[in-house]
Amino acid sequence: MVQLSTSVYLLGGLLGLFLLSPVLMAPTPASMCTPLRTLNDSLSHRRRYMKHNFPINYTIRVHHKEIFKLSDVNRMRLQVEGLDELVLQRLWFQVNQGVLKKIIRVMPERHPSRPYTTELERRFRDAEGVLVQSHPAEVFQQELPETIQDTWDHLTEEPDRVPDSSWRFASPKSLLDNFCHTMHCLFSECFPSTETPQDYCRVSHWRKGR
Repeated sequence: MVQLSTSVYLLGGLLGLFLLSPVLMAPTPASMCTPLRTLNDSLSHRRRYMKHNFPINYTIRVHHKEIFKLSDVNRMRLQVEGLDELVLQRLWFQVNQGVLKKIIRVMPERHPSRPYTTELERRFRDAEGVLVQSHPAEVFQQELPETIQDTWDHLTEEPDRVPDSSWRFASPKSLLDNFCHTMHCLFSECFPSTETPQDYCRVSHWRKGR
């Protein structure tokens, strides 16, 4: 009788773990999708505000780690075995926080794209807040893989301590293209396709003019 009770408790515990696993292991909490789709709505206008309202070939100075492309995401996944998607999602927020600040910083108060960009940053912050609220605090205190930590350290370095060799020049439009493409890749559950399943992490997907 004791053995039977013990077995029942063990089975119940295992079932509990299986039931919890989809919640604990889901790469993107469902609550993230609303703010990310709102953010995506804003990004759909990036060509008008980030290209047409700037001089031809206009560029801004950013850290080379802030030029965060699909190739960087795919490389990190290959370099770090079993890399948690949440780690990459956190890195995505860290990268684009700096990108948006640098774009806003170069625009005068009366620049026609400033209201758009400040609203984009506000929506970005809303999404970041939902990400933080969707996970236990200890998740954000865990040690990061070395490759990710190295990138994180570069991104949070004081600007006056960054060597000249680490700076790059990029157009605001290209930075927001990277922002949009990597968002779809890392939060793909929030952007289901009505057509055949899409691999947003493939560079070729975005070459189709989407």
